[in-house]
Amino acid sequence: MPELVYPPVIAFAKTMFRVLDLKISIEGAHHVPRTGGAVLASNHVSYLDFIFCGLGANESRRLVRFMAKQSVFSHKVSGPLMRGMRHIPVDRQAGADSYATAVGALRRGEVVGVFPEATISRSFTVKDLKSGATRMACEAGAPVLPVALWGTQRLWTKGRPRTLTRRHTPITILVGEPMDPAGWPDATAMTVALRERLTALVDRAQRAYPEQPGGPDDRWWLPAHLGGTAPTPEEAAGLDRAGHA
Repeated sequence: MPELVYPPVIAFAKTMFRVLDLKISIEGAHHVPRTGGAVLASNHVSYLDFIFCGLGANESRRLVRFMAKQSVFSHKVSGPLMRGMRHIPVDRQAGADSYATAVGALRRGEVVGVFPEATISRSFTVKDLKSGATRMACEAGAPVLPVALWGTQRLWTKGRPRTLTRRHTPITILVGEPMDPAGWPDATAMTVALRERLTALVDRAQRAYPEQPGGPDDRWWLPAHLGGTAPTPEEAAGLDRAGHA
C-alpha cells in the first residue's frame, strides 16, 4: 500500500524543527536496520517523543509504527493521522489484539515503536519496564534497539504547560546497539537488560546535554540526582498513583 500520510507528516515536522531552530543531535542511527522487522524501545519524557524517536529511523529510510493508546486514535484530529500512518492502537481492555497486530507487523518486516515504561516518567529517569516490547521481539525473532531521548520534555511534558514554540532547544536522540532476542533465555531477562541499557543511554544523554538550567526556576527539567527539581522516582510513583485514584 502506498504511504500517503506518513511522508507529508514527516516533511511538516522537519519544517517545524527548522522554523524553531531545534538543535537536534542524532547518534547511532546506523543501528536501525534498513530492512526487516525491529522494535525501537524508547524512554518516555514528553508527549512528543514518538516524533523524535521516529526521527532516529529516518536515516535508514524506515517508517516506525508506534503503539499508542486507543484514545489518541479516537480523537477527531489525531485519529485519522494515526490511522493513516498505520500506527497500532492499544486498548488496555483488549491488549492481546494490539500485541498480535504488533507481532504481525514485525514479521512482515515493519519497525514497531514502543514506550515500555507505558507512561511519561515524571522523574525523567527510566521507570520499570513492561515486558511487551521484548516479548513481541522474541516471538517475531526481531532485534530490540534501545532509544534514549532527552530535551523533549522542555517542549511538552506531564504537569507542565506546553511550550511548543520554544526556539533553539537542544534535542538528543541516541539509538543503541540492536539486542538479538537469541542472546537471552527469555523475555523477562531481556527486559532487565533493556532497562539497564536504556538507563545507561539516558544517563549519557543527560550528562552530555549542551545546556544547563537558566536559573533556580528552570531546574524542573533536570532529574533530582543531577540537581534538578523534578520529583524523585519515589515521589513520581506517588503522583502517578494519585492520578489513578
